[in-house]
Amino acid sequence: MKSIAPRSLVFALVPTLLLLCGFSCDVPLAPGYRVLKESRGVRFVPGQTPELRVQTRYVLRNSGSADLTFVDAIFPEERSFGRKNLRVQVSGREATLSNLPGDYQAERPNALRIALDPPWQRKQTRELLIEYTLSSPENLGARITIEENSFHLGSSGWFPELLPPKHLLAPHPNAPKVTDYTIRVPADFFVLARGASKGRKADGSEMEHRFVLDAKDLAPYVVAGRYAAWPEPRNNRSAVFWTLQPLKDDPGPAAERLMAAWNTLEKTFGPLDKNIKAPHIVEAPGFRGHLSGETGPAAADFPGGAIVNPAALELGTSSDRFLEIVTHALAHDWFGDQMYPSPDAALGIGEGLPEYATIVVDEAHSGPDGRRRRIVQYLRRYDEARSNVAEIPLGTTLLDSPAAQRRIALAKAPLFFVALEDACGEAPFRAGLAHLLVVLRGQEVDYNALRSALEQSTSRNLGSMFRLWLNNKGIPDDFRSRYQGSPAGEVAEK
Repeated sequence: MKSIAPRSLVFALVPTLLLLCGFSCDVPLAPGYRVLKESRGVRFVPGQTPELRVQTRYVLRNSGSADLTFVDAIFPEERSFGRKNLRVQVSGREATLSNLPGDYQAERPNALRIALDPPWQRKQTRELLIEYTLSSPENLGARITIEENSFHLGSSGWFPELLPPKHLLAPHPNAPKVTDYTIRVPADFFVLARGASKGRKADGSEMEHRFVLDAKDLAPYVVAGRYAAWPEPRNNRSAVFWTLQPLKDDPGPAAERLMAAWNTLEKTFGPLDKNIKAPHIVEAPGFRGHLSGETGPAAADFPGGAIVNPAALELGTSSDRFLEIVTHALAHDWFGDQMYPSPDAALGIGEGLPEYATIVVDEAHSGPDGRRRRIVQYLRRYDEARSNVAEIPLGTTLLDSPAAQRRIALAKAPLFFVALEDACGEAPFRAGLAHLLVVLRGQEVDYNALRSALEQSTSRNLGSMFRLWLNNKGIPDDFRSRYQGSPAGEVAEK
């Protein structure tokens, strides 16, 4: 994840930066470099243990105030992505890799230091080549799956991320205006990826698919496999199913419901991506739930759709459970890819907002009664999860908290956003969330950023509301009374 400087620090530095820039904006203020050109490639290599070969090429220019003797970069985590065979070249020469010093390594455990020999002088360009393979990850989860006939890469973690020099004023080496990337797969594979398609080229038994990202695009993703498609031919007004075998049931009703959910999410929270016309529901064998990693029906988002495991498809595409988990996954496209929650808010925001979005979808489908039914359902889940289990406050429950406490928080989190909607009004609250996705697009979001954006959009002070729901245990009595008809005798506890 990209780190974000505290807003107070940024605002305090603005006058100083402007003053310095006033003397000469051509004089660099700190060590740093620019990415002049970038290209990426992913190749699927079948076999008994299929693997992905990832290659990234950069042309870099030292645009800073000093010569550089190294560049730091974050690489895919070895266990989660099965990263092996890392190789780095600088201007055609093999580069030496080492860990970062002390505390800096602890802050960025997946980062390595790339030595520059000879030193990289100011205003010079260097070419950087990074290659590695991904295979046999520990958990076939939301970020990566690799199977005999399919694979997927989410929008984080699998590609290298260059870091600026460790200096207060060092600029981040942002991506160039255009990034080319290619995906090489067997010729009979279907492919989805971020960006604008620039065609494809056959090469023996393989097909090279070409895409272009511009500077405004978010991080790339790839979904590919030897699939049976429904509907055929493609219909941009229908959700699309890609499965390893033709579906046994009629997916028409499910496709209609999921397309309606997609349209509701776009209408309420803003358009997702101009290149995505309809969501894809893609089968990924071996995929396990992203929260617990346990077996059973599971779905997870990728930008533009959802991956599902065979156990989910066995529920029947028109079953309420299948539609619920897939709709939740689709909502993650807005509240997980367009923005991503900080680690401290990964459960409360990262799971609570998508669950709240499914309530919005239910309301669009079934009216106020549908909204109320879902809210009561979450209250029941909360009460069941809390029976004979000690609750911890929502604001301190994390994705790696004990499973019993996670279940409580997963039921409470969407109710927190319902309470905010009740306090602010439906239209201002949802407009505030849409505003949040615009101003913090592609950035990390914590509870403070969420509160600030909502207060700006709704003109309300929400501090007491956040403290009540995030710092206290229990469900406020007035909320229960509003949705269950009478108080349940529970008062929010300290």
